Amino acid sequence: MGGRAGLVLAPEARAYDHGPQHPLRPERVLYTWELIRACGLMELPSVEVLAARPATDEEILLVHTPEFVEATRRAGHGEEGPWQRFGYGPGDNPVFPDMHEAAAVVVGASIVAAEAVLEGRVAHAFNAAGGLHHAMPARASGFCVYNDPAIAIAWLLGRGVERVAYVDVDAHHGDGVQAVFSREPRVLTISLHESGLTLFPGTGFVEELGEGEAEGTKVNVPLPPGTGDRAWLHAFEEIVPPLLRAFRPQVLFTQLGCDTHATDPLAHLRLTTNAYRETARLLHALAHETAGGRWVATGGGGYQWARVAPRAWTIAFAEMAGAELPDQLPESFIEQIEFRLRAEVPTTFFEEPLPEPERDARVEEVIRLVRRTIFPRFGLAP
Repeated sequence: MGGRAGLVLAPEARAYDHGPQHPLRPERVLYTWELIRACGLMELPSVEVLAARPATDEEILLVHTPEFVEATRRAGHGEEGPWQRFGYGPGDNPVFPDMHEAAAVVVGASIVAAEAVLEGRVAHAFNAAGGLHHAMPARASGFCVYNDPAIAIAWLLGRGVERVAYVDVDAHHGDGVQAVFSREPRVLTISLHESGLTLFPGTGFVEELGEGEAEGTKVNVPLPPGTGDRAWLHAFEEIVPPLLRAFRPQVLFTQLGCDTHATDPLAHLRLTTNAYRETARLLHALAHETAGGRWVATGGGGYQWARVAPRAWTIAFAEMAGAELPDQLPESFIEQIEFRLRAEVPTTFFEEPLPEPERDARVEEVIRLVRRTIFPRFGLAP
């Protein structure tokens, strides 16, 4: 599988910072770029480094309301106001300085990735700072100010792309993207996530199909707590490839949240980095098979921001670039991160598999329900 890979760098995204006690740390992105650089991936002839830019208000307004954008700008500039009605306040979405400007950089980075793929400058592009999939048109949600995947997809649709498939592998349901495109048949959304019965945002059930002409194009795979590598990958392979082949997207857009990891403090799945390698391989192959190779990817959740996120997203980007990673992380990276953290970090990309049953009956039932509910709408056997 050929094609150049674009890596979007957005140093200004470090300003997207809810504060030192907040679980969404900018270091998850900054350390990813450091690890990618330390592995020599930026110097590969197959890689093009892309500079981010802030999204314009016009671009942000493709998804968000003018009132919400203005409230975000004013709150981040220290003005008093009824910001709680827009989702801001103590807890998940605290107001932080220059909130609008920081979020606009994240959005702009995803648009840069989409633009490079659409124009054919690269086949694949990755924005590690993106993936803020919970933000709603008129309010912040789940650590997310502006919904960069939804905006970038809307941007693609506005430039003549007829079908976009969005695949979200974050532990949390991609509710914001689903909501934005709930009536849009040109966008297929597939979200594999921990069940809303046990995890925020409490949505993402199989019965959420989309509305009107888009009914059946919103696909949810709610997995039980404790789902491990084998069962998760089985669910992915049973559902995602057949639907992408039937839908034939012109662009594949993916959110690669890694809060599915067994050590993540905010979710209850049990994946290892071995599953991330296989998922990236499958998505890469599907991009070429179903979307002419056009693949835009973002980061997302990942609250082991030093121990897991940099490894997970470097694995994904290496796959995009067609590069083989050695298992051992570069010594220079390990030394720098351990010096900053005053703690040890993993020294290898891949991990010992965790014990899990040969078959998980709970996951098998979810697969059957999804296929029975969705597949006939695409002319597929359940």
